[in-house]
Amino acid sequence: MKIKIFTVLAILMATLSTFSQENLNAYKYIIVPKKYDFLKENDQYKINSLSKFLFEKYGFETVMEGEDYPEDLIRNRCLGLKSNVVKESGLFKTKLIVELKNCYDKTVFTSRVGETREKEYEKAYNLALRDAFTSFEELNHKFEPSESHMAANEQLAEEKKSETAMEIQKLKEEIETLKQEKIVEVAPVEPAMEVEAVKQVDPVKVDPIKAEVVKETPKETISMEAKSGVLYAQEIDNGFQLVDSTPKVVYKIKKTGLDHVFLVENMNATLYKKGDQWILEYYENGALKQIELTIKF
Repeated sequence: MKIKIFTVLAILMATLSTFSQENLNAYKYIIVPKKYDFLKENDQYKINSLSKFLFEKYGFETVMEGEDYPEDLIRNRCLGLKSNVVKESGLFKTKLIVELKNCYDKTVFTSRVGETREKEYEKAYNLALRDAFTSFEELNHKFEPSESHMAANEQLAEEKKSETAMEIQKLKEEIETLKQEKIVEVAPVEPAMEVEAVKQVDPVKVDPIKAEVVKETPKETISMEAKSGVLYAQEIDNGFQLVDSTPKVVYKIKKTGLDHVFLVENMNATLYKKGDQWILEYYENGALKQIELTIKF
């Protein structure tokens, strides 16, 4: 008769253990509070830190209450169980029980009573808590996500992918905007310009030494008057940048060893002063071109 009773009890305990394990496997996180009710201070006697350590020892992912939670726990608080340690009254013993509650404040697991006869508080709480945690030793906890949780994870992954794509696109647009802002227009487009072309052929010259007739190659000079208005010189390294009234940078010029003579950046051109007028001079298709500029330094 006794053997039958023991057999039934063993089967019942095994069934309860399996049921508890299946329940706990549905949860991914254990949330450990900073303070238990029977203590006066946060993490007094290091009991809360010890709880976190022991949960992790037995295969649970733990977070301390008030810290940054993982993103999936933020989205679904029911993935976590809130832990609590309860002190039972005892005359000569310190007794502690570990409880786990779900997001609906329903207790889903209660440990065995951990106890000790140690009188010094810090040692007593440490020993009793470790004794209570032996209930988790045989659970072999392993998180098994439900279909709804996997669907939520897939949705979260898609959202992250979409957010990443949007961030990349935004970054590309910002880079393109910066590029456009840094573009320096080398020469402004003039809607109306007076172009006067004068072809000159010098008369025949005689070399007095060789007594031969030498004829110079005809030279084509194109004179152009700019209609862009006044440009203002702003000093930069090794020269100036010339801006209009917008203000927009029209040219960047570099100093040379000669007074009032500059090289034009990004153009095979020179800028020099002739009387009160500044002349921008360059070749285009073999023809010498000149643009008169009004510059305020």
